[in-house]
Amino acid sequence: MHNSIRIRLWSAAAVSVVIALALAGVGLRYLFELNVERRVVSELTVDLNELIGATRFATDGRLTVEATLTDPRFVSPLSGHYWQVENMTSHALVRSRSLWDGTLTLPEPGGNGTLKKAELKGPGGELTVAVMRTITDADGRSFRAVVAEDHRSVEASVGQYVRDLAPALIVLALALMAAFFAQITVGLAPLEGLRVAVKDVIGQRTARIDFTAPVEVQPLADEINRLLDAQQKALARARSRATDLAHGLKTPLQVLSADIRALRKKGETELADEIEKSAGAIRRHVERELARARLAPGVSGKAACQVREVAAGVVAVVRRTPAGKQLSFGIDVPEDFTGSIDEGDLTEILGNLIENAARFAKSTVQISACANAGEMTITVSDDGSGIPEAGLQAVLSRGVQFDSKGGGSGLGLAIVSDIVEAYGGRLAIANATPGLRVSVYLPCHG
Repeated sequence: MHNSIRIRLWSAAAVSVVIALALAGVGLRYLFELNVERRVVSELTVDLNELIGATRFATDGRLTVEATLTDPRFVSPLSGHYWQVENMTSHALVRSRSLWDGTLTLPEPGGNGTLKKAELKGPGGELTVAVMRTITDADGRSFRAVVAEDHRSVEASVGQYVRDLAPALIVLALALMAAFFAQITVGLAPLEGLRVAVKDVIGQRTARIDFTAPVEVQPLADEINRLLDAQQKALARARSRATDLAHGLKTPLQVLSADIRALRKKGETELADEIEKSAGAIRRHVERELARARLAPGVSGKAACQVREVAAGVVAVVRRTPAGKQLSFGIDVPEDFTGSIDEGDLTEILGNLIENAARFAKSTVQISACANAGEMTITVSDDGSGIPEAGLQAVLSRGVQFDSKGGGSGLGLAIVSDIVEAYGGRLAIANATPGLRVSVYLPCHG
């Protein structure tokens, strides 16, 4: 899966979503903290104005606060809510009961009447949010009033907000990841359609990619079709050259056969056998290459033929051979059974398999065919001696001839294997009781 485009795109999208929402979470926390601090400053300003209104200079010049603030937290020791008034002349302090025996350390005073926001250390050294203002009366006497609140109240509000926000961000991240995955799946759907179209070509159901793709994918489909066209033309040229070669060799081989007969008449049998052996090898290889040349890459799935009719035609020919005259042939194929294979290719397959079976059979050769689960099975069996187990395994592993004795060409199974492979099928060989059973499995196209 590590090479999956879908997984790569989704992983990149997931990472992007996580990073974006993490940054959004940090930003939202910061903005919420600013808003909480603004609210605290606004509330403290109300308390500060109330404190200033309650502050008076006595006739002896002492600073007094005539009434306490309404918030009960100002009278609870170390509650986190404090006020303090300082006489700017004598620096005497009047403090809220909540400060107990502590004081607020104040910065340099600002301008007269100007509201100033600051962060001060509380009685326990904790950070506080404070607002202060310096007031001067008509007699020129001045005092500085301060109201402060422990910053931990802000942090508590922010913490609660983050705890509420985190699940929402997680749910949003999961929803976005699911949406991205769906979007990627829909976006890559044309590639799946192209894959199916290519599979149809490989599976011989179509000769070209018949697929209307989006503009981004259509050029790829067009290039594949051009490749298929070029391959088809190259095949046609190769088949033509193979045919020309076969015809070119036909006459020399006929002359060679005549020379072999002449040598035998002269009594030079050993030399004639050597030449005949070489000529036979040339003829067999030419036949195999011709069989290969007849096969197109991705044989058209529209090819079809009547299996029983083809089998009967092959049996009629084999009956006339010396080995076939003494045998009984059985064809267990329904009359209307149609195979998804070119008639000539099926004739080549059955011709080689039935001829091999007839060469080794004692009395009977049986041909059967059936279709099951989208696959056509054609079986040719005989009642001969079969193949030793070691030899059978070698045949299955190499896919080469098993009829190296008995006068055969030694290329029948190889030709069958080439044709079956071209149709996307498979070949199976097994000993029966008695004899040998060769099964060809071909895909059905309907």
